[in-house]
Amino acid sequence: MNDKKTPKKACLQCGKPVVDEYRPFCSARCKQLDLGKWFNESYVVPGEETIPANDEEGE
Repeated sequence: MNDKKTPKKACLQCGKPVVDEYRPFCSARCKQLDLGKWFNESYVVPGEETIPANDEEGE
């Protein structure tokens, strides 16, 4: 058998051990904090900047 222990995962928000119920976070609070960052556009998905069709000038 392998005696090596698998490393514990850390919460993406605070670094505490992950709880399976809230994975990849440690609590509902950290989960909500992360969601709030997405809503406030603190996180962005990289890509080319585009101008939506309804924002074009000259209409």
